[in-house]
Amino acid sequence: MPAPPSVTVTVRTKSHTDSYVFHDRSTVVVGRAPGCGIRVDDERRRISRHHCLLDVDPPTVRVRDLDSRNGTFVNGHRIDGEHELSPGDEVRVGRAALRITVEQGRTPAPPTRPDPGRALPALLAAAADGTPGLHDFADHQVLDEIGRGGQSVVYLARHQPTGQLVALKTLLADRAVDPAARDSFLREIACTRELRHPNVVALHHAGAAGAAFFFTCEYCPGGNVAQLVARRGGRLPVDEAVPIVLDALAGLSHAHRAELPVVLAGGRTTVAHGLVHRDVTPRNLLRTAGSVTKVADFGLAKAFDQAGLSGHTGTGAIGGSIAFQARAQLINYKYARPEVDLWAVTACLYWMLTGTTPRDFPAGTDPIAVVLRTTAVPVRQRLGSVPPRLAAVIDEMLVDKPRVPETTAAELADALRQAL
Repeated sequence: MPAPPSVTVTVRTKSHTDSYVFHDRSTVVVGRAPGCGIRVDDERRRISRHHCLLDVDPPTVRVRDLDSRNGTFVNGHRIDGEHELSPGDEVRVGRAALRITVEQGRTPAPPTRPDPGRALPALLAAAADGTPGLHDFADHQVLDEIGRGGQSVVYLARHQPTGQLVALKTLLADRAVDPAARDSFLREIACTRELRHPNVVALHHAGAAGAAFFFTCEYCPGGNVAQLVARRGGRLPVDEAVPIVLDALAGLSHAHRAELPVVLAGGRTTVAHGLVHRDVTPRNLLRTAGSVTKVADFGLAKAFDQAGLSGHTGTGAIGGSIAFQARAQLINYKYARPEVDLWAVTACLYWMLTGTTPRDFPAGTDPIAVVLRTTAVPVRQRLGSVPPRLAAVIDEMLVDKPRVPETTAAELADALRQAL
């Protein structure tokens, strides 16, 4: 079997040449600022601190100009926004040249835009035919559709052996599924299934048939926090918003410290020490009938995307939740630390209290450039009635330049309690 594809970015400047090899999906910022994935020194400052972003999904590569002062050029032509690169293309930033080389390996089928609703019939048919791995799926009776996204549909279902109501999520890959990609995603689910805590949505069963995947998890009839805020007219009072965040912090604290068994390719096992969510948003904070808040989707959407099953570019995947992401997460996404989750949950609190996100995103600006180059607006500038001590905790946590404050979920929860 041929080796999987890889991308090499060779960076040539007047003084030296460096090479960066990518075997997996990744995003990397190119610029002269410390912390950039590809840092290019430039005494004359023709290169912006955060000049452009490479979105690598071997064998494909895209470059995205980040509103740089002097522009990003591909084969001599200045680009506007995002541009897909071909092997041999040269990207110029200032006087530095980035040459793209691709080792093709297995060439994936061209991506399509599948109808996510096709996943459920495909799974039902496969289960009826006795496809291995779908016994758990066959035990569920679908009752209603309760949510839909670009590549997934969520149903309310009943687990017939127990009578328990669950949320059943189906996903449809955009291409024929590589067995390694399928196994990678299912291993990620197996790891996450071991994460058990009263403030984390419990994951139950998972499986796949062809390009269709499913998993079931705990059903939270109260919906998500974004829906709750919408029902309340766009904002929540302090005494309702802070307890929601304290619940979320309890779940995050457990996840960040948990020891989880991980099944590697070939059947070997290891232990993962802590799990970073990387996508804490109001839509991923779910409410039970008793108004307990639980953190949902610990990396499963990301895992589906990074396994090459979604056809989304990394920057496209970022776009939906970028307002709740810390600067460090964009610069160093693959190695994001628990602090990025704490920044995000604090951003959720800020949004619940004020009805706006910590950063301003003016129309026509690149949202990634906004995150990289601007800071959070102090919360009392948005809403002067936020108690000063609470505002101080929020504003301190939302500092993410040069880095997010090093703290823990438990310490942040204590600070919020003391502020009240």
